[in-house]
Amino acid sequence: MIEIPKIISVDDHVIEPGNVWQDRLPEKFKAIGPRIVRKKLKGMNYQGGNFSFEYAGDNDEGFWCDWWYCEDLRYPMTRLSAAAGYDRDEVTVSPITMQDMRPGCWNQKDRLADMDVNHVEASLCFPSFPRFCGQAFYERKDRELGDLCVKAYNDWMLDEWCAGTGGRLIPLIIIQLWDPVAAAAEIHRNAAKGCRAVTFSEIPPFLGLPSIHDKDRFWDPFLQACQDTGTVINMHIGSSSKMPSTSGDAPAAVSSTLTYMNAAMSLTDWLMSGVFERFPNLKIAYSEGQIGWIPYVLERADKVWEDNRAWGGVADIVKRPPSEYYYSNIYGCFFDDPHGLKNIEAVGEDNITFETDYPHSDSTWPHTKKIAEEIMSGLTQEQVNKIVRGNAIKMLQLDFKP
Repeated sequence: MIEIPKIISVDDHVIEPGNVWQDRLPEKFKAIGPRIVRKKLKGMNYQGGNFSFEYAGDNDEGFWCDWWYCEDLRYPMTRLSAAAGYDRDEVTVSPITMQDMRPGCWNQKDRLADMDVNHVEASLCFPSFPRFCGQAFYERKDRELGDLCVKAYNDWMLDEWCAGTGGRLIPLIIIQLWDPVAAAAEIHRNAAKGCRAVTFSEIPPFLGLPSIHDKDRFWDPFLQACQDTGTVINMHIGSSSKMPSTSGDAPAAVSSTLTYMNAAMSLTDWLMSGVFERFPNLKIAYSEGQIGWIPYVLERADKVWEDNRAWGGVADIVKRPPSEYYYSNIYGCFFDDPHGLKNIEAVGEDNITFETDYPHSDSTWPHTKKIAEEIMSGLTQEQVNKIVRGNAIKMLQLDFKP
């Protein structure tokens, strides 16, 4: 019988309280900076990733919804992002208020209590309103405001959300995606405060940004800063603002089934980029992408590298079989992937991390320990210890015992 040690989850989420930016922005930006506005709705429709609404007066029948406002952005909070504590049949794309959420979604004390219930010692939390790599600020017009919003979020993350928890809440920052030099400075600023993790887009061109193959090496200042400080680049599914699907009229279940495909494309990008030749100590991680697909991508990448070296365009920059870079520089992440664990030798027991995805609709909370016992029953205790906490401790340089 295996024993599941206290879990270190490398992919959870925080719903930001309304004061994050209002407490930190200069007065001149507060009226257009991120803030929560409550409105009443008669109805809502969600199709193909887009929302449409019918508003109601305060005295009309309907339901209240909390919205994030920032410059011209109007974005509603929905149950999908704050599903903890609700039955699966109640989790729909429906507007909610902060009061409708379980307090652990946004309150530090309650989050720690919910972690205790779930056998979780420490948690790395991705942003919600800024989106998974902070692209909400990249998409706004005012770059001065965007820069201040990035710094305000990071200050809140380190000085408030994670502060006083004894390392149980692990800092994860965002960057100025539009300016890799400013991003590098932000990496160094927060590394000096103890942060060793940053979010990034799985496929930057989907956001209109240069790819990691860019001949002018647009991202090199950012990559250099991450290597110099030991900051891990974390790429969550959906951090390119584009989820894979087959057609505009395909149900959401199609996209949800295919979420790993962006991670697979991104991994192939990085393996064939030559980045790890230039930055041999750089570490990257894929969040919520699962792991069962990884062995095939590695096998195929090695085959292409070997057979197509005369015309594949990477012979001069990718010096070793691509799979070697994976095993030395890259981590995968899963929450429920029995198939991936059956192929642990190919996935790499030193390359796998674990998550609970609290408080999203896919989350295994509060049954994560039980699920881990079931899907890891065929592993050795040493493998379980690595996957559940040891690899995360090494990846993020945490002050916990493996």
